[in-house]
Amino acid sequence: MTLALAAVLLAGCTGAADEPGTTERRDASSSAAPGTDAEPSAEPAKALDPDPARLPKTRAAALDLIDRVIADPDSFGPGVVKRSPYESGPDTWPVLGEDCVWQQQKPGHSVLATLTRSFEVPAAAGKGPVRLGAVVTVHRTRGDAAWEMAESIEETMRCPTQQLREGELIGSMVAAALFGGEATQTNSEDALSEVGEYRSSELGGPHHYAWQQAQTLQFTVAVTGKGAKGRTGDEIDNLVVQAQAAMLVRLESAVEKQS
Repeated sequence: MTLALAAVLLAGCTGAADEPGTTERRDASSSAAPGTDAEPSAEPAKALDPDPARLPKTRAAALDLIDRVIADPDSFGPGVVKRSPYESGPDTWPVLGEDCVWQQQKPGHSVLATLTRSFEVPAAAGKGPVRLGAVVTVHRTRGDAAWEMAESIEETMRCPTQQLREGELIGSMVAAALFGGEATQTNSEDALSEVGEYRSSELGGPHHYAWQQAQTLQFTVAVTGKGAKGRTGDEIDNLVVQAQAAMLVRLESAVEKQS
């Protein structure tokens, strides 16, 4: 299985989830002004019928939901282990600066809670380690979550190359956006995918880079995969797709009405 790249193709690059405290994630809070009428909107292809009582309205409830939804090593498949540190701090929200370098800030008012986990496929004979990350963010409203997705597109066009952290760059990206019901996009309201090149002072490069993010209701989920020597693009893509699908299934189960 490969990443579904169709619809709106953009040249550029962007970041996503990876190591705790240095997650390359989008900042929606700067764009979602209170009272704004022009909120991004898309209707899901398969209508998720949520139970209002199961939608989190407090930070504690949001953290509980994240714990039930976010990927664990088994979500990616065999051979994936936790990295150290495994989880991000609760009050970090990476933002892409005007200089195309990711910086750490406090989450904006729109974010009830967010969590990042980091994973790895360990190095093997002739193959380097695959670095993986997963993130779940709970916003206060669906509009806030949609703005996070909109910011992702803006970042792709604004920064042709981005510095994830010292010694790590991504570039040569191809991106796609799919609303619910377009092509194979049937399990979320909005989905973004990117593939490109990853370079690291530790692991060299260029290596394959893949990222996916999806939005449903007030939630966004994202997965990142960074390649290494001897790792194929399909291998990285499959890891990303499998974990993303697992989180979306868990999210639906966590909030849908129960018969």
